[in-house]
Amino acid sequence: MKQKILGTGLSGMVGSRIVELLANEYEFEDLSLATGVDITQHDLVIERVVRSSADWILHLAAKADVEACEQDKAFGINGSAWQINVEATRNIVSAASQIKKKIIYISTDFVFDGTKDIYTEIDNPHPINWYAQTKYEGEKLVMEDSGHVVMRIAYTYRSKFNPKKDFFRSILQKLSTGNKVIALEDHIITPTFIDDIARAVGEIIKLNCNGIFHVVGSEFLTPFQAAHKIAEEFELSSELIMPVLMNDYFKNQAPRPFKLRLKNDRIKDLGISMNTFSQGIHQVKEQGVKI
Repeated sequence: MKQKILGTGLSGMVGSRIVELLANEYEFEDLSLATGVDITQHDLVIERVVRSSADWILHLAAKADVEACEQDKAFGINGSAWQINVEATRNIVSAASQIKKKIIYISTDFVFDGTKDIYTEIDNPHPINWYAQTKYEGEKLVMEDSGHVVMRIAYTYRSKFNPKKDFFRSILQKLSTGNKVIALEDHIITPTFIDDIARAVGEIIKLNCNGIFHVVGSEFLTPFQAAHKIAEEFELSSELIMPVLMNDYFKNQAPRPFKLRLKNDRIKDLGISMNTFSQGIHQVKEQGVKI
């Protein structure tokens, strides 16, 4: 009999690929509006989690639109960003504690302010926008129990996902159709192949891990450099790639961290090989990318 995982956000870009890749090893139980559960409703979450025979809860659901979250800041704890990212997480933690289930909470590189050259799991977060603040509040709730896992991911991409394009496929589509790509040249990111995240989830469960893991790729680069790598890999013209500075591109928008180099040594110590961006987009190409 397959081990069960109770999950939120399983229909999203990251969650659906995790389900797809781990389906032979695990049985996934969906906790979402589609299955009659609003995760911001405390009693309903408690009832469903307690009833489940799953040992692990994979908590992916979040409000992740940075600008929409920033607009929610004025509403504070009554806004949807706080309700989804914090209160729903509080409900998951509360339910898990009642029946001794373990949580993998999916967080973000944005919990850091981007002022350090590189970040490890022991660095203290310092969020600078409301989205990041709410995700960090969720982290703190999860880490009140040392047995849980916080998994920080960053700039995820995959070969196919019809409902939404990730940054990689958005760039590829523009280059493929002869449209300009405006790419940041002073923002450093750590792009992550979603297939690697799925493998990491499986390994963390098998090894019964706990604590914080940076489940991110093994290459730091700017979006401008990433766009050039995409053009090279797919044999497209790079003349359409135009550099822009963050302060110009995000003028009058939510603040963004400049430098988001996340080290992934802890997850690699578990034997999980995290692809560089160059390696990842090559694998995506071989899988038959769909834009």
